[in-house]
Amino acid sequence: MNSTERYTGVAIALHWLLALMIVGAFGVGLYMADLPNSLAKLKLYNWHKWAGVTILALSALRLVWRLTHRPPADLPAPRWQQLAAHATHHALYALFFLVPLVGWAYSSAKGFPIVWFGVLPLPDFVPKDEALAELIKPWHESLAWLMALLVVLHVAAAIKHHVIDRDGLLNRMRPGR
Repeated sequence: MNSTERYTGVAIALHWLLALMIVGAFGVGLYMADLPNSLAKLKLYNWHKWAGVTILALSALRLVWRLTHRPPADLPAPRWQQLAAHATHHALYALFFLVPLVGWAYSSAKGFPIVWFGVLPLPDFVPKDEALAELIKPWHESLAWLMALLVVLHVAAAIKHHVIDRDGLLNRMRPGR
C-alpha cells in the first residue's frame, strides 16, 4: 500500500497507544470501583487519573495530527456505512476528551487533586463540592461505558472489513509496512 492508502506512522502509533491506554484505564476503573478502601485502591485511583490525563494529552496531539494530515480516502462502501463510520469516529474523538475531563472534574469536586505521575500538580477543574461530585460521578461512568460500546463497535467493524469484505481496511492502521 502506498502512503495515500495508509495512515501515517504517527497516526498509527497514536491510535494503538491510545487504544491500549483506554482499554487499560477502563479495566482499572472497573476493578478499582468495588475495592474496599485501602492503599492499593488509592494507588489504582492515582494510576487511573494519570492514565486519564495522559489520554487527554495524547488525544489533543492526535486531534492536531489528524487535522493537519489528510487520512486515506474512504474505501468504497454503501453511504450508510461511511456515515456510520464517520459518526462513530467523531463520537470517539469527543469521548476521548469528555471522559477524562469529566473524571478530572469529579476528582476536583471530591477534593482529591491530580498530581500527574506524582510530580506535576494539576489545577482543580471545579471547586470542592461533595454534592457536585455526586452529580458528576455517574456522568464519568456513563460516558466511559458509551466509549467502551463504541470501541467494541469500531473493532467489530474492522474485523468485518477484514474477514468478510476483505477490502484491506485493517492494513491501513496496522503497524509496520
